[in-house]
Amino acid sequence: MDDLAVLGGVPALGHTLRPYRSIGEEERLAVDRVMRSGVLSGFVGAWCADFWGGPEIRAFEAAWCDTFQCRYAISVNSNTSGMIAALGAVGVGPGDEVIVPPYTMSATAMAPLFYGGVPVFVDIEPETFCLDPAAVEAAISPRTRAIMAVNLFGHPAALSALRAVADRRGIYLIEDNAQGPLATEDGAYCGTIGHIGVFSLNYHKHIHTGEGGVCTTNDEGLAKRMAAIRNHAENVPTELGLTDLTNLVGFNFRMTELSAAIGIEQLKKVEALVAGRERIADRMTAALRDLPGLLPPLVRPNCRHVYYVWAMRYDEAAMGMPRDVFSRALAAEGFPVSQGYVEPLYMLPAFQKRIAIGRDGFPFTLSNRSYAAGLCPVAERMHRKELVEFHICSYEVDDAETDALIAAIRKVHAGRADLKRLNA
Repeated sequence: MDDLAVLGGVPALGHTLRPYRSIGEEERLAVDRVMRSGVLSGFVGAWCADFWGGPEIRAFEAAWCDTFQCRYAISVNSNTSGMIAALGAVGVGPGDEVIVPPYTMSATAMAPLFYGGVPVFVDIEPETFCLDPAAVEAAISPRTRAIMAVNLFGHPAALSALRAVADRRGIYLIEDNAQGPLATEDGAYCGTIGHIGVFSLNYHKHIHTGEGGVCTTNDEGLAKRMAAIRNHAENVPTELGLTDLTNLVGFNFRMTELSAAIGIEQLKKVEALVAGRERIADRMTAALRDLPGLLPPLVRPNCRHVYYVWAMRYDEAAMGMPRDVFSRALAAEGFPVSQGYVEPLYMLPAFQKRIAIGRDGFPFTLSNRSYAAGLCPVAERMHRKELVEFHICSYEVDDAETDALIAAIRKVHAGRADLKRLNA
């Protein structure tokens, strides 16, 4: 066996991976077309034909509906804005509880606060890192208004089970599908199984418009409410036929014509772009599943995992050393390794100090929900000890480089006895 790079050997991957790039000539030409038109935004924040946006926005939303087989698509300027619009549309108000996972980007848990909603953190499944449906049902109270499920790393949460819980309990299921375009459960696209789905078009996602997002739904009423919240809702309730004025205090969450034009081109190649990420992940998983102490990503039956992140679980007892020792050795081999993803979100200062909106602790003053350490032990264990990640959507990786990444993991695994002696 070659010496480990951390011990002076030659790295398995001797160069830095290129950044992932999904933007090409098609997007450049689309931007040029919009620039020549002179119409960079077609929105008007009052009732008229342009309340719905300009021609690029409308074409993009129609293309999104065709691609994801949903009735309505509402473009927004970010996934975060989309989640705020979604929560507003389902009527979240002061003191209402919203069930969220602790293991995701912070915006998922912060979005309820804008309406005075109280985030309730529920633990995750260790295999998929997504919400545990049994734990969700146990956490529902008379104040629960919605469940926000995240299809983390591109793998579907247990969406059908969560939708059944939501329907049975008379609450809403919102999917944060920022990382899962084209992921499926039982043939249905993630983002269309809940009452509302929210997608991200941020620059490091599978497809992107720089910044941006899309909300999807099959419910006309929810679609109208999200479209209103996106574009100064207070001006249009009568014209939209919205008699319930709850949360119809609007924002400017509008996408530009430039972003929509880029989005149209990105949608045309989304299958190829996502398949490229899957190919890298599948090669890695197939080549590494025999290594004791390392558990490559699991894919539930009848699901499509689209691999925003390739996430491996690390068994410290089987490996005989802390995860950090293994990860440092892997990094020395040229593997761009990350570990732990994010600290469980309830450890953020906003939750620990119970201060969010205003100076007096709103909306935490409306709840006695605890955010103490130990709240979600599976998420805490993943963060501190088990999760090792390769951010596939950050890099352009060819077959030879994929082989080198695989070789790096196998090399460090084979050299673990030397690592243990080094760190004894």
